[in-house]
Amino acid sequence: MLKKDVLRKKKDFSSIYNRGKSLGGKYVVLFYKKNHLGYNRLGFLASKKVGNAVIRNRARRLMKESFRKIAPNLDQGYDLIFIARNTIQDVKCDEVYKSASSLLKKAGLIKK
Repeated sequence: MLKKDVLRKKKDFSSIYNRGKSLGGKYVVLFYKKNHLGYNRLGFLASKKVGNAVIRNRARRLMKESFRKIAPNLDQGYDLIFIARNTIQDVKCDEVYKSASSLLKKAGLIKK
């Protein structure tokens, strides 16, 4: 991921939470909003409710890998925040991939 592709500022996160839309899946919650930039900006979060640092980092890695597989089929120009649920602890990457891709399909962000 390039630096321009990562959400870092609090105002960006607040804007997506307040003005964006959200969808929830079994393992992942997706917040999204159009950004009018021509490329997607991403954020991957796992709160302390998910587990200790090792488990949270694994959750973020699973979500990033799932997104990497989905990215070529995705529409551009959106801010996306993926938030891990605490059910993500003992799951395989394929299950997280299915959850994330179904959320993106529901949101209408995957190219036809």
